[in-house]
Amino acid sequence: MIEGDGQFRPGRRGLIAAAAGLLLPGLAEAAAPQARLSAARGETRLLLPIAPGTAWRVTATANPARLVIELPNQSWRGPDRLVGAGIVTEARREGSGGTQTLILHLAGPIAAPRVAATRDRLTIALRPGPAAAFARLAQGRPLASAALPARGSLPLVMIDPGHGGRDPGTIGSQGTHEKRITLASALELKRQLEAGGRCRVALTRGRDVFIPLGNRVEMARRREAALFLSLHADSAPGARGASVYTLSETASDSLAARLAQRENQADRNGGLRLPSVSPEVGRILLSLIRQETRAGSERMARLVVDSLEDQVPLLPNTHRRAGFVVLKAPDVPAALVEMGFLSHPQDEAALNRASHRAKLAGALAEAVHGFLGAPGAVVASAG
Repeated sequence: MIEGDGQFRPGRRGLIAAAAGLLLPGLAEAAAPQARLSAARGETRLLLPIAPGTAWRVTATANPARLVIELPNQSWRGPDRLVGAGIVTEARREGSGGTQTLILHLAGPIAAPRVAATRDRLTIALRPGPAAAFARLAQGRPLASAALPARGSLPLVMIDPGHGGRDPGTIGSQGTHEKRITLASALELKRQLEAGGRCRVALTRGRDVFIPLGNRVEMARRREAALFLSLHADSAPGARGASVYTLSETASDSLAARLAQRENQADRNGGLRLPSVSPEVGRILLSLIRQETRAGSERMARLVVDSLEDQVPLLPNTHRRAGFVVLKAPDVPAALVEMGFLSHPQDEAALNRASHRAKLAGALAEAVHGFLGAPGAVVASAG
């Protein structure tokens, strides 16, 4: 959740505080700031939005002359190239996820850069300098850096591998059990998220055991998770491709309704503990909390669709809505991802490949980082 001061506050306390403070949900998010290069009075300046609480590091290379800004697990939107300015001939983003960098190609040697960082912005000022001094800078040591925040202060993401134990879920034509695919995918997503260092990660199940749906929801609520992400690979004749679902009492289409009906076994969400207020105020708070949670879920779904696009085949109308039990926590933003359909031979074959699951996990990790990092996600522009 994004507070009025721009800080992400995960969990139930943040939602209740926002509602109690009469923070109106559903407001349009401010346009994300864009990275830009500019030159004036002999100085070239890079302004780079960064997600709050993330690591970065600046180094230099002499041959060729470059400034390298490591940006592990930043959510990046926009072109991978920035038009040059001043002593910077161009800037290019390379890599992805934990190995992502922004490389400034330099027209010549520079003096030691002046680097300033705030909670959500990195500013680097460059001036030409003597070659000998630049060669000493470009020996591999960091010129400036920021470490990751303490682990205990990081938001918690709860990943839910669908089915398990006596409930295998869908069984594909080649004998693939949904419960095994979802667990393997969840473990890969957990690995990638933890490598990014921007959140803590917990699984509703880390082995082949049965856990009732209501218990999965309650795990996320009890630990005040910032996000709940349920992974599935269901069955739907003729359907192929990944899709994402958020909560709605009225299904967006017949496929979403059938999937929700199949998945739902019980609805044991428990009550939401609110501050000691009158029943009328309590109803208002609960309504605000539910609206804020649903707005967060919708935003997460949009990020998932954006991240999966061009990475894996997608189901038409990729974002759908239905009344899934595991999405019904009133105070934890949640989304259910159908990674594909085991009833489709091509989806089944793809989901059995570790490389495909890693690609899916990478896209989902990018979406999670975007959700946790907003509104400070990095956005590149071409001008």
